[in-house]
Amino acid sequence: MHEAAHGWVAWKLGDDTAKVQGRVTFNPLAHIDPFGTVLLPLLLLVMQVPFLFGYAKPVPVNFQRLKNPRTDMVWVALAGPGANILLALTGGLLLNLYGFLPEFMAEWFGRNLVNLILINAILAVFNMLPLPPLDGGRVAVGLLPAGLARPLARLEPYGMMILIGLIFVLPMIGAQLGLNFNLVFAIIKPLAEFIESLAHSLFILRG
Repeated sequence: MHEAAHGWVAWKLGDDTAKVQGRVTFNPLAHIDPFGTVLLPLLLLVMQVPFLFGYAKPVPVNFQRLKNPRTDMVWVALAGPGANILLALTGGLLLNLYGFLPEFMAEWFGRNLVNLILINAILAVFNMLPLPPLDGGRVAVGLLPAGLARPLARLEPYGMMILIGLIFVLPMIGAQLGLNFNLVFAIIKPLAEFIESLAHSLFILRG
């Protein structure tokens, strides 16, 4: 839904590239990236890393075909995290069905919805980190003055390497020194918990 949302908003704002390439769809097979969706999570599992990390194939957007490229780029970028927040809130609403389900289904249903809320809250905040190629980086490039936007945009080819360094390498160095260098987690945690709390506040039919 995250990737499909990017493509759908771009299509509505004038660029049908993603639509023509079949990316405005909820079929997950259309969004699989061989490395980011399959090999990277598999490698992390083999390495017994305590959490999984992966990504889908980026949705192609020709920003020059958008009606207002600079501002529309911001809306296209916001669409993905917006879809994650919508999914988290939908999970909170669906929790209200918990009490109406047979006991053998209720626990499975509830656990999956709690996971849905947690994962989408984390994804929404993570993707809004202001570093290209993440959505937050694209939003920052679209909103910042040109003198700041241009150097930030030039980081995009190195953005994934920087992220891997921040997520994996920096905490490993910190662990060797007996220090907590998990900066990404420190930034994401409070904001993700806020989205989680909003979603769980919609669960009003508690037993």
